[in-house]
Amino acid sequence: WSAEKLSKNDRIKGIERQGKSDPELLIGAMDRHDDWAVVVCLIGEGQEIHDGEVGLSGWIEAVKEEHPEWRVYHPREIKDRAYLGGVAPELLNNIDHRTRAGLHLGMSIRSFRGEMLADLVREILDCRIERAQNIWKELAGRYPIVITRDIDSAKQWVKDRARGTERYGIVASSGAKRLKPYGIYVKSKIEPTKWFLAGKNDMRSSYYMEDTATEFEIQGLELDWVCLAWDANLRYDNGGWLPHTFHGRDWRPIRQEKVRLHLVNAYRVLLTRARQGMAIFVPKGDAEDVTRRSEFYDGTYEFLKKIGFDEIT
Repeated sequence: WSAEKLSKNDRIKGIERQGKSDPELLIGAMDRHDDWAVVVCLIGEGQEIHDGEVGLSGWIEAVKEEHPEWRVYHPREIKDRAYLGGVAPELLNNIDHRTRAGLHLGMSIRSFRGEMLADLVREILDCRIERAQNIWKELAGRYPIVITRDIDSAKQWVKDRARGTERYGIVASSGAKRLKPYGIYVKSKIEPTKWFLAGKNDMRSSYYMEDTATEFEIQGLELDWVCLAWDANLRYDNGGWLPHTFHGRDWRPIRQEKVRLHLVNAYRVLLTRARQGMAIFVPKGDAEDVTRRSEFYDGTYEFLKKIGFDEIT
């Protein structure tokens, strides 16, 4: 947590920590050793999805501002935009830092089929379509991804591919407020233990695909097969992603860069939850509903189609 967020949490609990962030507190605790100490940080790429989550930049700032005598070892990939959370690589200036290639854990073990899935998702969210196409050509034979404009087809696709106790379910962004007409209501809280663990005869389980898990419930966890519902809160247009939030009765563009990044990262989480394959549902929209116009969705669908994902109807 950032200093601001942690202070807010502490005030609620009646704790006083002198306005320090989590990285500042942890490095400070280790800094009290008389001799030497090591802090090992395992930090996921693009995992900041909520206000107050500082990510990798928070650790670097803690060293720079509070503990400049510490030395930082990091992989070359630290300068990737997804790792720094939108902060410029110049953040590393004026600290003692060294590069070590072995510190980058480049092979995902989330999916035994899709080692390259994280790379594919990165290129999709960075709008690098040619790179995404090239990765997909290598990945397609091992890790199926399909796209559709029909929610029932998406649900049936994942059901048909699951074998035995393989688990499947439906996920969507917490900001996907206009998926309600398709039976997807993200404001309805799930029971995580039942959703992830209950059997096929329990309507609270993911198998029923009635309750939807958002990035907050599913972050750090996986299913075998995922049906991902993609709303107009993140839409592709004019060569880039346009983050929106739904207020009252209409969509509004998100202006604040950190909030925009959180939304992109939310979709990064959702796109990497399936171990074996996924169906992506992008609505057609509705000409009679100003909150679900077809142009809110068509750009996203066409972008995903250009990557090469198979269409199902």
